[in-house]
Amino acid sequence: MIVRPAELARDRPAILAIVNDAILTSTAWYEYEPWDAAKLAAWFDAKQAGGWPLLVAEAGGETIGFSSFGRFRDRPAYARTVEHSVYVAAAARGRGVGRLLLDAIVAEARRRRHHVMIGGVDAANEGSLAFHRAAGFVEAGRMREVGRKFDRWLDLVFMQKILGD
Repeated sequence: MIVRPAELARDRPAILAIVNDAILTSTAWYEYEPWDAAKLAAWFDAKQAGGWPLLVAEAGGETIGFSSFGRFRDRPAYARTVEHSVYVAAAARGRGVGRLLLDAIVAEARRRRHHVMIGGVDAANEGSLAFHRAAGFVEAGRMREVGRKFDRWLDLVFMQKILGD
């Protein structure tokens, strides 16, 4: 298994499938409508234009997950705080792919001298909360009923990891 920078032409089908699975079947992605190729391309272009990393995990020539980070908030005082995402294809979960992607994106944030990494996790997603704790993240805040999906209110937990100076 390798982690490498994403390439739109090469990774589009797999990333689109992972995103749409998260949108349609889980509360991991707080959106309702599946993405199409144009929306994914716009998202990818925005990542590139902002200088934000987008990494993929590949095994046997197949893209099986991705990770990224971007601006936490649009104010100068937050410039060294980033918010990350890690998503893994359903068939590849439980094989260490997520941890490999998280470790790679944390290393990239450190390389860029970011100070804090934040992850927003649905409070009912115990697997993701445990995943973040195991990687050294701590709960930094819990916001009640800030999202709504599948006809229910969702609580959001912010997980935080201090990266260094």
